[in-house]
This record gives sequence, C-alpha cells and structure tokens, in this order.
Amino acid sequence: MIDNASERPLHALISLQAVSRLDSVAVTCGDASITFGELEARSNQLAHRLLKMGAGHGRLIAIGLERSIDMVVGLLGILKSGAGYLPLDPGYPRERLVFTLDDAKPVAFVTTSTGRPSLPESNVPVVLLDSDAASLAEELSTVPDIAEDLDSLAYVIYTSGSTGKPKGCQVTHRNVARLFSATEHWFGFGSQDVWTFFHSHAFDFSVWEIWGALIYGGRVVVVPYVVSRSPAEFLDLLVREKVTVLNQTPSAFRTLIEADRRSNHQPGSLSLRYVIFGGEALELQMLRPWFARHGDRRPQLVNMYGITETTVHVTYRPINLADLDENRGSVIGVPIPDLTVHVLDEARTPTPRGEVGEMYVGGGGVCLGYLNRPELTAERFIEWRSPEAGTLERLYKTGDLARRLADGDLEYLGRSDDQVKIRGFRIETGEIESQLVQHPGVNACAVIARKDGLGGETRLVAYVVPAATPATVAELRAHLAQTLPDYMLPSAFVELGALPMTENGKLDRKALPAPAIAVSPILPEARDELEQKIATIWARVLGIAQVSTSVNFFDQGGSSLQMVTVLNEIQESVHPHLRMNDLFERPTIKALAAFIRGSATPQPAALNAGQLRARQQAEALQRLRQRQSGGAK
Repeated sequence: MIDNASERPLHALISLQAVSRLDSVAVTCGDASITFGELEARSNQLAHRLLKMGAGHGRLIAIGLERSIDMVVGLLGILKSGAGYLPLDPGYPRERLVFTLDDAKPVAFVTTSTGRPSLPESNVPVVLLDSDAASLAEELSTVPDIAEDLDSLAYVIYTSGSTGKPKGCQVTHRNVARLFSATEHWFGFGSQDVWTFFHSHAFDFSVWEIWGALIYGGRVVVVPYVVSRSPAEFLDLLVREKVTVLNQTPSAFRTLIEADRRSNHQPGSLSLRYVIFGGEALELQMLRPWFARHGDRRPQLVNMYGITETTVHVTYRPINLADLDENRGSVIGVPIPDLTVHVLDEARTPTPRGEVGEMYVGGGGVCLGYLNRPELTAERFIEWRSPEAGTLERLYKTGDLARRLADGDLEYLGRSDDQVKIRGFRIETGEIESQLVQHPGVNACAVIARKDGLGGETRLVAYVVPAATPATVAELRAHLAQTLPDYMLPSAFVELGALPMTENGKLDRKALPAPAIAVSPILPEARDELEQKIATIWARVLGIAQVSTSVNFFDQGGSSLQMVTVLNEIQESVHPHLRMNDLFERPTIKALAAFIRGSATPQPAALNAGQLRARQQAEALQRLRQRQSGGAK
C-alpha cells in the first residue's frame, strides 16, 4: 500500500521506496539487474545532466531505445529532471519519428549507441546512456532540487489520427498517480509483486506496467522484443521469474493460452495473482481453455477498458467462469472510483439501461488534451452538464459504443467511427487511407478491419481502385511502410473496379467483399514436399490462396501474432524443435525449408525492420550481460 499516492509525482513515490529498499532488486533483464539504490543514483545523475541541457517543468525529453534496464533509468531520470518523456519506438517508420520530433520539439534526446542508428538525425542534444556512462557517473547522485508539480507533464504519447496526422496526448503526474491510489483497494499491490514490462513505451499499457511495479516497491521484469513475440519463451519467463502481475492485450493472451496448453509446465508452476486485460475488446469464450487448466480464482483475470486520453484504465471487471457460461459479451464493468462514464445518445442525453450510446469519460484521468492541436482538443474534450445533478463536467468523447446492463456493468460494443483497435493498438483507418491514396497507382481506397482471419483474428484489409498504371501489393506495402508502423499495415489488399456506395453517396463499408485472394504476383511453386507443407501453413494462416516461397512472411501481410500460429503448426507437423528466432531470421519459405533440412545459415538481407529489431535487441542484451557480469547484481 502507498500513502498519499495521488499527492506526489511518480518519481517522488519511487524515491520513497528507494529509502527503505536500497538493496532490493528493482529491475531485471535476462541475467542483469539493478537495485532500487542503483536505480535512484543513476536516474538522479541523468536528471542532473538533463537539467544542464534545458530540462524542467513544461519541457519534453525524447527517449528512443529498446526495452531494457537503461530504458527504465532513462524514463525515471527524465521525470526527475521535471520534464515529461516523449517515447519514440525504434520500430516505427523514420518519417513518423521525424514528425513526432518536429511536432513535440523536445529539448534533449535519451538513447544508446545501439539504439541511435534506428532513430532519425536531429539537432537536439543527445545523451547516450551506454557511451556516456563514465561522464554521467560524475554527475551528482542526489535528488535534483526541483519543485514537485503534480500538474506538470509526465509524458506525451502519440496516437493515430484520422487526418493522417498523429496526435500527442498530454498526460500529467496527477493523471497517473491517482490511477494507482484509486485502484489499489481492488488489487492490493505490494513489494512482493513481480511485473512484466512487455509493451512498447510508446503504448500506454507500459505506464501501468513500469510505474505500477516501482511505486509499490515491486520488481519489473523487462521482456525483450523477441521473447514478447515467442509465447513459449514468454511462458518460460513467467515461470522462471515468478511473475505475479501480467498485463496483456486479449490478442497476445490468446497466443499465451495456446503456449500454456502445449507446454510441459504444470498449472501450479505459475505464480500469477492477476492477469489484467486492456487495449482491445475481450472475447470471453477464448478464456475457457485457460480456466480449464487454472481455474478462475488464481490468477484472477480482470478486464479493464481504457484509453490513452483518460490515462490507461477507465473501468474494472473481474472475469470468472460463470461469465462464460452465461455467454456474456465484452463486459468492462464499472468505472474506477474517481472517474465517471456516461453513455449518451447523439443529443448527449443519457441513454436508459440496455440502450446503446457513446461513452464519455470524466474525472481525474482525463488528460490535458492534444499537444499543439487546440481545435481537436476542443472537439474531443467537452464541457457537459448533467441533466440530473446539474453539475458541469469536463468529459472526453471516446467514440466507443456501450450499454449499461441491468446489473450496472458496462458492455463494450465497438467503435462509432472508423477507428479500430488491433492487438491493442488504436488505429484510425483514415490515416492509412490518407497515405495509401497518395500513391500514384491508387485512384481511390478504403481500409477496414475484418474479423475473418484465422481463429477470428481481426486484421486490416485495404480495398484499392487502381489508377491507369496500377501498383503491385509489394509497392503499396512499401509505400505505407515509409510512414506507418507495422501494426498499421494492411494484411490483405483487394482490387476493386469502384468502391461500393450507399444511396446517399457514402462509402458502403458493409458491401466491401471478404479478401478471398490477395492481390500478389504468382511466384514459383514449392520445390518439394517440405516447402509445400510450409506454404500450405502460411496460406492458411495468412488467409490467402497462394503464397510466395521467396517473399518475406511480413511482406505477404503477416503479423508477429500470425507468426506465432505458424510456429505452432510447424512444430506440430514439420519440425518440433523450431524456435521463434529461427522464423525471424529466415522469414521466407525457401530459407526456412533449407534451415530445416540442415543446410542453411541466417540470411540478414531478407530481414525486415521487425526482424532486425529483434536481432539488435538480442545482441544488445548479450552486451549488457557481458558489461554487468563482473559488477554488482
């Protein structure tokens, strides 16, 4: 339990833990670790350096590196300098990172020598946490003398924008600190808890993961990128590190359920107390195999609806087996005590129980608004007067549909606009369309999310009306990849003579056909039975009629979660000892088949940004182990 959490900024709460837990491990990453005392000293030294570079309240410091101990030091050091952090995911396209830097105008940049090549060039002064370690160690290790300000920025996270322009959500220390004080009666987090740092620091689930562990004196286990994409290895990590608090999107947990079913671990091997869902709609029936093995009490599964603009989580709902037997929908429960959720109709009048309306959220989690976007802020953050109480509230207009059930629970029903959530990422399909139509081979286009993938997975599908000189799918994907992160790339492209329209002349999204066949070049067939087996698995998982044996899995519309399914099927029917890294390093059928035959080596030229990122992080982790092997743990 933490006293007066909502009255102190995040870094001050962690400093309080460090006083009594100097020698306790705060963060681990593989074989490396750092204590609360070491974390406190290193983050203080970084803060002093950043203050000399212009940090302070109202300023932003960019941070771009892979999940690591250094990242946690960097985030905490930025907060201690009085500034807010601006997360830059090295896996995002360079143009998107450039836009973020230009829009947010940070006064400094924190990264490492290994992370810097993945990030755009900038005139902003840089701190390299590894190369500058010796000079940073000469800075003061005491807490900087900066006035505590709960209303100063803690971070700015950029989310997808419908106009093709991402928008930065400005979140304060007060927004975040109250999240933990308002929910601790439900969870009882403490120093005994071990949390995973699984998500990108540019995804707000990471806010809950990192600060939730540290302000309670618990331990953060950094999950390397490649392990986060390998459910079997991730399950091993959960058992080995005795993780007690796991935060997952439903899509990621679905793959973990399958890994758990196939593993040799006994149900009692896990130390989990809670599995907390967020980021996308939860389909309750997918949990049945998990409950069959583990029951529904320990760990307790909790569904928490949330939005970046309202600080990670909005509602709370424990899930049990009875919910599955009653065939409930995506129940998201009740609001966090210091928040309000209103379900309103188009006239912004409260809807009766059972009737569908749009959710509006008010209370302590509602952020300041969008950076440099006053008009959009005014549109989405509104003043509303309750017809019953007559009180005036500042609400965030979510765009999410819901209804209040007879028992008081809220049920999530999807979006009211073209925004979707896939694998936990919020996506404005308009942003994809605005980029796609800029290609000279495209006359018109539409992008929707369809739930007709393997296993009911939601995927993005692009519908293209070609120009006189049409573009290939490979050209369109390459064009989009220049500006959009990989989670926003459509997994299928369908060519149409014209987009279907309603009688009112609007796009008829319901009339867009399912992508039975992907628009891709026909390439040579598999050379032998092994390649044919792999090709059959790929085609089924990707949901397309024909795949290429020489084109990268991801360039044919695959996602990292689909690669998990591919791995499972290949292990069952082709090669039981194949690992996720083997797929990352050999992402074509030809290369993978050659490896299985025992005659191949990794082919770096075939790696895309995602696989290169996994390799770079593995190499960086190895260097970190070597660097710390002789030091204190």
